[in-house]
Amino acid sequence: MLDLVTKSCANALTLTNLVFGSGAIVAVQNQNYKLAGILILCAVFMDGMDGKIARKLGSTSELGKELDSLCDLVSFGVAPAVLLYAQVLGSSFHLFGLLAAMFYIVCGALRLARFNVLNIHDYFVGVPITIAGLILALLSLLAGSIAPIVLFVSIFILSLLMISNFKVPKF
Repeated sequence: MLDLVTKSCANALTLTNLVFGSGAIVAVQNQNYKLAGILILCAVFMDGMDGKIARKLGSTSELGKELDSLCDLVSFGVAPAVLLYAQVLGSSFHLFGLLAAMFYIVCGALRLARFNVLNIHDYFVGVPITIAGLILALLSLLAGSIAPIVLFVSIFILSLLMISNFKVPKF
């Protein structure tokens, strides 16, 4: 019974990440881009907490790992891409803006799938999607003072970094 409670605690934090990411998408639909960026940042916080809590309680599981990846794809893949597309890329780059957003989502999905099958514990291969989503959320919050081309190039660079073979240390 205690095992069920501890696993449920970590999974509840993971699902809270998903709620924040989904809320960001809804905020984008309402053209509340600042709120969307803030909700993605809240999802980043929850994503950091769920793993720490699961390890501290000794409740890591394959289900939790897969659930985390699914939630991360929404919160740090789809939400930031939709946010930047609606906020800047769509109006500034039209079809190319849409392609940039879709490329980011696809690279994020590939990065998460690779993470789940490699099972490396000492470092990440490629930039974690959480970090990429965090950077895009911060760029979104600063979008009024950043040239659209910088956002366009940034989403491509982050996409490629996620699927790169760079070793990123785990902290």
